[in-house]
Amino acid sequence: MLADPGALAAALEARLRELGSKERAVQERRYLKSSLAHLGVAVPAIRRTALDLRRAHPGLRRSELRALVAALWGRGIHECRMAAVELLDAYADRLRASDAALLERLLRESGTWALVDNIAAPVMGPLVERFPTLGRRLDRWARDLDFWIRRSALLALLIPLREGRGDFDRFGRHADAMLDDREFFVRKAIGWVLRDTSRRRPGIVAAWLLPRAARAAPLTVREAVRHLPPRSRARILAAARAGKPRPAASGGRRQEPVRRR
Repeated sequence: MLADPGALAAALEARLRELGSKERAVQERRYLKSSLAHLGVAVPAIRRTALDLRRAHPGLRRSELRALVAALWGRGIHECRMAAVELLDAYADRLRASDAALLERLLRESGTWALVDNIAAPVMGPLVERFPTLGRRLDRWARDLDFWIRRSALLALLIPLREGRGDFDRFGRHADAMLDDREFFVRKAIGWVLRDTSRRRPGIVAAWLLPRAARAAPLTVREAVRHLPPRSRARILAAARAGKPRPAASGGRRQEPVRRR
């Protein structure tokens, strides 16, 4: 092997510890309700550290990348797991369709939007575009009992839809089946993808949402209509108000940052 993944992981962890803040670590661990150790490193600094490694090791092989990700992930440190995800993004050209199984395992072990969202959209999403047969895996994810996996089925389609292309039909099928989902993070994801899609394709979003507005959760509707033209927004909100009141989503009001690229 050209690189020693264990040594690279140890060096990366040491760098992250240098960048950490005990005060931030306590606050972030509490905010994320995390069972992992936290070093208190800001996301931009984690990303820079991962990119520095990418520049220092441009020839890292796929097997080495997988071993490095496993070494970082197994440390039980939030920032090391974040760095592992950033490395999967940075070395995305090394990944193959079979690596979707690794991504699914990481998603199931993540337990927080802070990891899930950055695996599902920037890593799994492009992999599905490169290997369209992985769409069948998303179809399975959309029916999974784990709500993080259901959320990932939606967010894996986010980036191309945001850019004015992508598989809206697949998203529409998944979202329609999840409109009655009680989980906050699923409801939010549906609205999030619709909102970002509507920036370039407002017509397709309005046409999809209007006949479903009475079924959709208020949270989903509020997110989805933000960038729609006033007339479309008014029609959808009126249709939503005419629907029956819905019970509150499980898990309370929680939010995730939108990763912008």
